[in-house]
Amino acid sequence: MRAVQITELSGPASALTLGDIPEPEPSHPLTPGSGVLVDVHAAGVSFPEVLQTRGEYQFKPDLPFVPGSEVGGIERDTGRRVAAFCFLGAFAEVAAAPEYMVFPIPDDWEFAQGAALVLNYHTAYFALKIRGRLSDGETVLVHGAAGGVGTASIQVAKGLGARVIGVVSSDEKEKVARDAGADEVVRADAFKDAVKELGGADVVLDPVGGDRFTDSLRSLKEEGRVVVVGFTGGAIPEVKVNRLLLNNTEVIGAGWGAYVMPKPEVTRQIGAELQKLIDAGFVRPIVGARFPLERAADALELIDARGATGKIVLDVRAD
Repeated sequence: MRAVQITELSGPASALTLGDIPEPEPSHPLTPGSGVLVDVHAAGVSFPEVLQTRGEYQFKPDLPFVPGSEVGGIERDTGRRVAAFCFLGAFAEVAAAPEYMVFPIPDDWEFAQGAALVLNYHTAYFALKIRGRLSDGETVLVHGAAGGVGTASIQVAKGLGARVIGVVSSDEKEKVARDAGADEVVRADAFKDAVKELGGADVVLDPVGGDRFTDSLRSLKEEGRVVVVGFTGGAIPEVKVNRLLLNNTEVIGAGWGAYVMPKPEVTRQIGAELQKLIDAGFVRPIVGARFPLERAADALELIDARGATGKIVLDVRAD
């Protein structure tokens, strides 16, 4: 099968090699005996793959390896159209995934939307509902609101009954955030004052980090929560805990992968809740730029340059 491998740790422009390798075994290494094979039509591209090309991600497989964690395609044994999370191996024509990380997708979805489902939407639900304790009627502030996690978080938050304020850096990204369902959109360079004028936030979802973190704390209402999802902005902020006393606020970590990997029942629960939001019309992944498999490096460079909107996808085979 054709596959893209990371063969050296030199960054997204030069770390990848396209070639032919054997198909994976169906038994997934993380759940022996319960894996399934998926004939991949589309593969999702995310920030962790950028880090992997430099050896900067916490999970460091031996070289060479096939990167990519999520796919949309056909489950080989059943013929179902599915979204699957495979941890590694997505940038290939066939991928193996644990049984509990495989979910049906609607007939009217493209496979590219399936490739955008698991990582971003499961992360969003986990961060907002399970960790952030989001309640109906609360206000959510979403950083990086035009990206893959951001658009997913907007849709999930709306499905959970929240009012959503998106934070973006340009007119183009504002349109994406509004298309995802944001009620209000503010600019990243002056978001704190704008959010205060809008009444503040009960929950801030932050996949960006960096120097905006302190202003996120200042944007909270009393008993508000900042939920930390990642650090695509590069810098890892520090919390001056005296700020938490001023308004009885919280900073909460939301590490979806580490939490759910040993807990298949949690993944199934999140999948069931997301299916309700899909059926109700709230969840429908927004796909951004699409690249053929041989241009995987271009896809990673787009993410590395902070130019991505929606979910970036590799088209592995024709729908």
